[in-house]
Amino acid sequence: MSFRNTETSYGTLSRTLHWVSAALILTAIALGLIASEMPFGSDAEVAAVMPLWSAHKTIGVSMMFIGLFRVIWTANQTHPNPLYPTRRLETFLARLVHWLLWGAIIVLPLTGWIGHAASNGYAPILWPFGQSLPLVPKSETVERLSWTIHIYATKVLIGALILHVAGALKHLVIDRDGTVARMLTGRAAGQPGHIDRATLPSLLGICLWLGIIGAGAALTFQRVQQETVATPAATTTTTATTGNWQIIEGTLGFTARQIGQPVQGSLPVWTGEIAFDETVTDGKAGEVTVTIDTTKLDIGTVTPHVKGTEFFDAEKFPQAVFKAEIIATARGHHANGTLTLRGIPVPLDFPVTITVTGDQADVSGTVTLDRRDFGMGPSYPDEKTVGYAVEVKVALKANRR
Repeated sequence: MSFRNTETSYGTLSRTLHWVSAALILTAIALGLIASEMPFGSDAEVAAVMPLWSAHKTIGVSMMFIGLFRVIWTANQTHPNPLYPTRRLETFLARLVHWLLWGAIIVLPLTGWIGHAASNGYAPILWPFGQSLPLVPKSETVERLSWTIHIYATKVLIGALILHVAGALKHLVIDRDGTVARMLTGRAAGQPGHIDRATLPSLLGICLWLGIIGAGAALTFQRVQQETVATPAATTTTTATTGNWQIIEGTLGFTARQIGQPVQGSLPVWTGEIAFDETVTDGKAGEVTVTIDTTKLDIGTVTPHVKGTEFFDAEKFPQAVFKAEIIATARGHHANGTLTLRGIPVPLDFPVTITVTGDQADVSGTVTLDRRDFGMGPSYPDEKTVGYAVEVKVALKANRR
């Protein structure tokens, strides 16, 4: 049994890649269809559907890498000759369907991965290599573009699969030839010598995929443009006017863990009041009050769920407040005070790095909270789905008044 293809048979590696790809594709489709039909309202429903989406994404990424290897391997292999070279239309359609399938196993997982990386994260990919992609920003437009193409590509994949299976059944039931056996067992069938080098199916397949991607991009940008005209720009970080430092820009983000994987969120609307004396090197050097609008938090697809009663309960507690004294020590500065979230005050010692250059200060810091301290996630008593620890990061610039 040959490892490589011949003019009349498929080699061991080609057949293995084919059936592994088939199993992954069918599993990913099944998981996606099941998860799409599941309810997504209550905390229990979100917890039930999230592992299915994580498995769907993980299988999809695996399928993409296998698909890339398969395309490269196939391009460098002899392609078994068609059993009926005179049936030109049948041969043409078979080759076109193959190109649609090869495109799908690259475009589908890649757009899904880009959409996942561009969002704040939901249902993480189950692997240790992170959830982001180089050159892919956190962008709602990029996310929507990717998912639009992903949905179109799903329909193409399902259609091509139906045609592919129908063709195989025709060879098996009507023609009763060795076409299916070549892929099942590697048995030789057909005649050597006839080499089909037709390029039209491949060119048409590539053009169809470019058209699908272009249509998805055009539709997405049209919708974004319409929404931009209809909706005013959202307010970002706001700053208070008290204290001897005026915040000019800043970010406040947090990282939780879903199924053991990091998921990033942001709190884009907040005010900060800072009084600080950089000449103090030991003891109280100032005070800080940060008021956060929890109704504006963003953590991607699960934002409504996280705003709900299970976690932030933003409708009942629209603000979180951190009020602290800035303490200077030999090891640096600490904002030592109380964080009140969901109406629950919890003592918090927040280490910060403060660098003053002339009349400008750069402040950054990271602290880890435990969601249980604030009564968050009572339906998640362990860390199988949602972790206990939440890492909070702040970075800001301020000018002296």
